[in-house]
Amino acid sequence: MVKKTSTVYRCAECGHEAAKWLGRCPECQAWGSLEERGGLKPAITRVAAGAPSAPARPIGEVDVETARAKATGVSELDRVLGGGLVPGAVVLLAGEPGVGKSTLLLEVAYQWAKTAGRSLYVTGEESAGQVRLRAERTGNVHGEMFLAAESDLSAVLGHVDAVKPGVLIVDSVQTMASPLVEGSPGGVTQVRAVAAGLVALAKERGLPVVLVGHVTKDGSVAGPRVLEHLVDVVLQFEGDKHSTLRMVRGIKNRFGAADEIGCFELTEGGIVGVPDPSGLFMSHTAEPVPGTAITVTVEGKRPLLGEVQALVSSTSMPQPRRAVSGLDASRVAMVLAVLEKRGRLKLGDKDVYVATVGGMKITEPAIDLALVLALTSSMHDVALSSRLVAVGEVGLAGEVRRVPNVARRLAEAARLGFTHALVPPDSGKMPDGIRTLEVGDVASALNAANHAK
Repeated sequence: MVKKTSTVYRCAECGHEAAKWLGRCPECQAWGSLEERGGLKPAITRVAAGAPSAPARPIGEVDVETARAKATGVSELDRVLGGGLVPGAVVLLAGEPGVGKSTLLLEVAYQWAKTAGRSLYVTGEESAGQVRLRAERTGNVHGEMFLAAESDLSAVLGHVDAVKPGVLIVDSVQTMASPLVEGSPGGVTQVRAVAAGLVALAKERGLPVVLVGHVTKDGSVAGPRVLEHLVDVVLQFEGDKHSTLRMVRGIKNRFGAADEIGCFELTEGGIVGVPDPSGLFMSHTAEPVPGTAITVTVEGKRPLLGEVQALVSSTSMPQPRRAVSGLDASRVAMVLAVLEKRGRLKLGDKDVYVATVGGMKITEPAIDLALVLALTSSMHDVALSSRLVAVGEVGLAGEVRRVPNVARRLAEAARLGFTHALVPPDSGKMPDGIRTLEVGDVASALNAANHAK
């Protein structure tokens, strides 16, 4: 007989167990998530052998055809997924309300029904009539598209048995509930049980399943953290409500690169893929404007040109304001400190506003050099050349460091008509059609930018 030693407390977000109650989970840092779960279980020291579900085979004899991805018909989504939907894969698409998740997945269901077979769209948030009206408005109606309005997991499984679809879309996982588990829909217990049931369904039948997920105020996926571990692919659907541009960003992908992005434009007639989005992230003016600089960022394998804008102005307030949009605020603060110390710019008594164009979000350090040029251009009220791009990371000592994929970035810039580029030293072989100027520090970069016309 094993004696119960103490009470165990388990985190509802990540499953971490602790011997005593804590206000904050030490594993996932969630507040108030530890719940009492009874006594600690004894450690397992011996496990009896069981019958395997299938005999082990040499890896060269494993059939890979059943794991080939099948295209959804939406090329930008296929890019992020790594070619399409893999049989048995479970995809979680998360995004803010109204960003266009349901519109995108209606397009996926329509394209799948048109080219690959039956698709089943299950909605737990709207009536079937509301979804039908949206589908008619966007032109996504097909005879092989099946629609069901359900919020019960067992009913969803019944629809799958009846329809036998090639892809299942559930909108959303937070509205579904399992009759075998206590708790309200959207709760931690219900979300975990529903997700586990749908994952088991997908693996057992080789059925691709796409789940819509809600997000919290900070942009993370709502529900238990284990939800992201259960699924195979996690996609983040991003977009400003005041802009038509939408981006699907890969967060986790067991079948391909996890850092790809797909670009879409949301219109009244539906959602359309944008295969060449670089022009959307730049302003189009007749003459160069002080405070703007062009850079090239790489998302997955896709180089994207983006414009960094800065406004430096005098202030009468005792505490100057710093406002950042589309960039990492801590990174901007670091670049401002480097310019103060290494560039000899007096910014301590200035208001500084920094933003990107077109709702683009850039977090990689390769845009540091463009940020330096934009701030200096605004400070001196002198416009940079409209044919100049800048790529490079800036260190605390004022040096310009190398970044990956410089040749790919500049090839994209040359394709769009740019003729000059500021790059870090020893960046490798450069593409034809663009003149590169290697700069080793902030001072040489500012001097080269003034002479690049």
